[in-house]
Amino acid sequence: MSEETTEKAAIGPLDIKRVLAALPHRYPMLLVDRVEEIIPDRSISAIKAVSFNEGFFQGHFPGRPIMPGVLIVEALAQAAGILAVESLGLAGSGKLVYFMAIEGAKFRTPVEPGVLLRLEVEFVQKRASVCKFAGRALIDGKVAAEANFTAMIADPPAA
Repeated sequence: MSEETTEKAAIGPLDIKRVLAALPHRYPMLLVDRVEEIIPDRSISAIKAVSFNEGFFQGHFPGRPIMPGVLIVEALAQAAGILAVESLGLAGSGKLVYFMAIEGAKFRTPVEPGVLLRLEVEFVQKRASVCKFAGRALIDGKVAAEANFTAMIADPPAA
């Protein structure tokens, strides 16, 4: 069989309800507003609508609001979490996707309020419980940030 015939069909778009079903994150830490497309076992394209009303802009920085780089990487990681959960058939299983490592993070341009931040993430390596990803955050097609990261899929901690 050719690779094309064994590949799963693309999924999307996914609205906020489906995003909430895939991720445990909630306001104010939910940083994915919409999924444009998932190609299972391969990639995801998602959107973070960056609004001036977000609390971090009050202090980062007064008079020159810029989305913190760590939150851009977190948004990429959340998109990766959705990709992993959907690709591995774990939606609704209660499994969590935990960051293990971030490598090669680069921030190319400030992310300001009022933009749609496109989150593009692809699998680099996928195993049963550990996955590696490459991600890019774009504004109008221009790379604002990029990073490689590793995540572990596991049960939530005991209460």
